[in-house]
Amino acid sequence: MKIITVIGSGLIGRSWAMLFVSGGYNVKIYDNQPGQSTKAITEIKKQLVELEEAHMLRGELSAAQQLALLSSYDDLSQALDGAFFVQECVFEQLEVKQSIFHDMERFVGKDVILSSSTSCLVPSKVFSKVQNRSRCLVSHPVNPPYYVKLVELVPHPETAAAVMDTTHALMTKVGQAPVLLKKEIDGFALNRVQAAIIAESWRLVQDGVISVKDIDLVMSEGLGMRYAFIGPMETMHLNAPKGLEDYMSRYSENITRILSSFGPVPDFCGEAAKSVINEMYELIPCDQQHLAARQERRDQFLMRLAKLKKD
Repeated sequence: MKIITVIGSGLIGRSWAMLFVSGGYNVKIYDNQPGQSTKAITEIKKQLVELEEAHMLRGELSAAQQLALLSSYDDLSQALDGAFFVQECVFEQLEVKQSIFHDMERFVGKDVILSSSTSCLVPSKVFSKVQNRSRCLVSHPVNPPYYVKLVELVPHPETAAAVMDTTHALMTKVGQAPVLLKKEIDGFALNRVQAAIIAESWRLVQDGVISVKDIDLVMSEGLGMRYAFIGPMETMHLNAPKGLEDYMSRYSENITRILSSFGPVPDFCGEAAKSVINEMYELIPCDQQHLAARQERRDQFLMRLAKLKKD
């Protein structure tokens, strides 16, 4: 049985571990805080049982069989022993990630793939202290990874093509939907698109064009209904009688005019932002009880949507 090591036992680390065991891999979970990786397995067990009861468990193995593939470690060298693939999931701090990859390189062979879960740090910075960077890449999941299948595979400038191919095959095997970026770029693809949506949504609310509640409805009851199954390129392609070229001949002038009217990047933290933030707080208070309830609601809806897309 092939071994995968997950570095870090937080939410993303636990999610990766669950995905990898669903594909039948032995997974070693490492955390530098004594006892944390053991606690993570306890939490994973609870989730796997709940998923099995909801008929949403990934893979062909039962919850008990998947749980048997997990092991916990406080010692880095032991956790890395025998692994062919390492998925790092530590804090989103560049120095922390650089340090852990520098440390782990001492304990793995030259062919072991080193993958980071960073959401925005480019590979050339994350792996700057690694000697053999040809086996390094970013595998950026979307939270929560168990229900949202997309994972962005971002190469270091020196990453070997075979490493990208192997990682793509691994992610596909465990049921994810990997996308290959051809080169590194700040924010990758998902966060760049998301940032564009955030910026214009924020501007529209801040400029008094629409409310927080209604701009969210524009996505959830409008664009999001289509984007749950097809992306913006296919949406355009299907929205004109003769496809994408026809769409652009009809609407490119309007799109260009609208884009040219966009304002500067909004101030998300200054005085002008307070009215937008307060409007959100009126809809969903920011205390832990309200936020946890809405997060649970989000995850339940994503689980149902994932099941619908699977069916």
